[in-house]
Amino acid sequence: MALLSLEAVTRSVVLPDGDRLDILRGIDLAVDAGDHLSIVGRSGSGKSTLLNLLGLLDTPTSGRIVFDGRPLERLRGGRRDRTRGRDIGFVFQQFNLLPGRTALENAMTPLLYGRGRQFWRRERIARDMLERVGLGHRLHSTPDRLSGGEQQRVAIARALVRGPRLILADEPTGALDVDTGAAVMALLDEVANASDAALITITHDPNIAAMARRRYRLDGGVLSPLELLA
Repeated sequence: MALLSLEAVTRSVVLPDGDRLDILRGIDLAVDAGDHLSIVGRSGSGKSTLLNLLGLLDTPTSGRIVFDGRPLERLRGGRRDRTRGRDIGFVFQQFNLLPGRTALENAMTPLLYGRGRQFWRRERIARDMLERVGLGHRLHSTPDRLSGGEQQRVAIARALVRGPRLILADEPTGALDVDTGAAVMALLDEVANASDAALITITHDPNIAAMARRRYRLDGGVLSPLELLA
């Protein structure tokens, strides 16, 4: 059984003049635990809309989304929020770190919403994850004292501290130079493999897309397999 599946999913909005804009058209996608796939698309192709659906932030106009065997329509309100917070980690192009807070404090943020042992051990868990991404020596540094690559690694640690089963990376290297971006993607892949989490990278960069095992193109709201030239 797939961890996440989209079946004939569409997303449309009604414009002020009454016309309908079709953003996504009949998306079919199955993502298993441990998968690493990339979705390439230009600006305006529907990437952000698709990301919101993959992350259980929005509902489709038609079609079906199933997460861990549970149809999205059965995950309402607080139940959907809890599932997203527990099982899905987001990594964005803009690091969105809290200014004036240390790397450790930033990484601990999602654990403030945890329960039981996860909440009480939040500092230890965040410290271990930062060490795992190579920032054990920067625990008490604030974002303004970290390089772009270091800030992105803090953002990755923050996304992973709750042990998500699905990691969504939205243009995670867009603010980084080529070498740093490649290192960040290798790190994401390594951490995802170690925890058997699925990793979906949404990008406009074919070089980043090539690092995934399965690749797709989103164009005009249609998702299709992408074959990269050798």
